[in-house]
Amino acid sequence: MTRRIEALTVGRVGVDLYPQQSGVPLAEVTTFAKSLGGTATNVAVAAARLGRRSAVLTKVGADGFGDYVRQALSGFGVSPDHVGTSPELHTPAVFCELNPPADPPLLFYRDPIAPDLTLTGADVPWDLVREVPLLWVTGTGVSAEPARATQRKILEARGRREHTVVDLDYRPMFWPDTEAARAEIGWMLDHVSVAVGNRTEVEVAVGTADPDEAADRMLARGLRLAVIKKGADGVLIATPEGRRTVPPQRVEVVCGLGAGDGFGGALVHGLLSGWDPVRIAEYANAAGAIVAARLACADAMPTVAEIEELL
Repeated sequence: MTRRIEALTVGRVGVDLYPQQSGVPLAEVTTFAKSLGGTATNVAVAAARLGRRSAVLTKVGADGFGDYVRQALSGFGVSPDHVGTSPELHTPAVFCELNPPADPPLLFYRDPIAPDLTLTGADVPWDLVREVPLLWVTGTGVSAEPARATQRKILEARGRREHTVVDLDYRPMFWPDTEAARAEIGWMLDHVSVAVGNRTEVEVAVGTADPDEAADRMLARGLRLAVIKKGADGVLIATPEGRRTVPPQRVEVVCGLGAGDGFGGALVHGLLSGWDPVRIAEYANAAGAIVAARLACADAMPTVAEIEELL
């Protein structure tokens, strides 16, 4: 397994329920469609769609939705071998309100705690963590114990080897306050080689929303690549050797959810391919734009042919 898997993502999983009516409040929605979701899970799916052998380390509940997660992962070509089960918890569900479609509000059902936040050392494939070509962790993954301590141990075991990526993935509802998030996410910046996030997420992580200043602070902590998504202003790619802003792809947004995960899967593909940072950003921008023009997350992840056609 260590030799076969190219990318291991760690963290959130859930079942996304998308309204079939757009532009109306949740109270007026009459039908929903089910889809696989969760940042770490979606990134693994997006990478698999681009031909990468990916796996996700997470946990689900002992319920029908947990069965669905494993079946869906297998259907997308993602290894479910490291999806554990918390017998006393339920698989999380997330309701989306397509109002507005570009930035849909989310209603999370993850109480009393999500199974993916109960990861312990016994759940971790340690040889794979140390040897996999690309490891992907998230900010949400350190929002609660025992997953916080587990993800720290994962990064310590990894030893900051090349292609250790943190998706800043800040969602305020998972944290008591910004200061707590900054302390925990900031610790991870000292143990990874790549960080990716939007303006809000980098402000939480390093204390400034200015993309260039944020990139400076990240690189000063030893990162080899900082990827800062600036929305309509494009994506800043910064390395110790230089930086550049890559313009965005223009599309009509159907649903903004999942675009960042499509971007992340393309980032995984580009890093593993050894591409230069600008090419990676252009490719990832296109992947994210395609997802934004579709409904759903995992099901919306593009293929190589679709990205190349848009480019």
